[in-house]
Amino acid sequence: MDFFHIFIELMIGYIALLLLTKILGKSQMSQITAFDFISALVLGELVGNALFDDEIGIAKILFAVSIWGVLVYVTEITTQKFRKTRPILEGGPSIVISKGLIDFDALKKNHLDINQLQHLLRLQGVFSIQECEFAILETDGQVSVLKKAANDYVTKNELNIANQTRSLPVSIILDGEIIPDNLAMIGWNQQQLMTELNNKGIDHVRDVLFAEWVENEPLYIQPYQ
Repeated sequence: MDFFHIFIELMIGYIALLLLTKILGKSQMSQITAFDFISALVLGELVGNALFDDEIGIAKILFAVSIWGVLVYVTEITTQKFRKTRPILEGGPSIVISKGLIDFDALKKNHLDINQLQHLLRLQGVFSIQECEFAILETDGQVSVLKKAANDYVTKNELNIANQTRSLPVSIILDGEIIPDNLAMIGWNQQQLMTELNNKGIDHVRDVLFAEWVENEPLYIQPYQ
């Protein structure tokens, strides 16, 4: 293939994808669903692979992009017109924290572990699971958070409260396993941890879904339900 032919196919593919994007509508990356992401990848592959295949011409590139565009368009129209198709084609939100407790079954269903949940919460400015009343995993993979009333935003100036030093919450048990590095970070040993668990009526670490340490506060423990 000569460079001119590659240039022409690339320009045609570019224009076709641009027009298709305009027709199908705009989606911000922060709002894109798994289906939208896969659609974008397939469109890119259709054009990219066609550029370096001697047997595929401009007509075939346009045909492939058009067919895929029609399929995506029909899917979008279907989900807009028929509400019951949305959970199948787009998925739906999942409550991963309900009334302050982690829903472990919802995490497993969405292939999400506690570390990933903590990461998503931190992106929303929530550094402790104890602050959450509800957390919802959206279809775009982000988490929406409703904080507990006691942790809602109120400025200290409004309450005339003096500023105090804050400490970072530290997870010391995840999925029934102790995190040794984090335990050492707070200056605890396993015996101290077991004493805390025993005081809560828990005999084995494997019975604990999540445990979090915050300085000058009682150890937060959530056992498996």
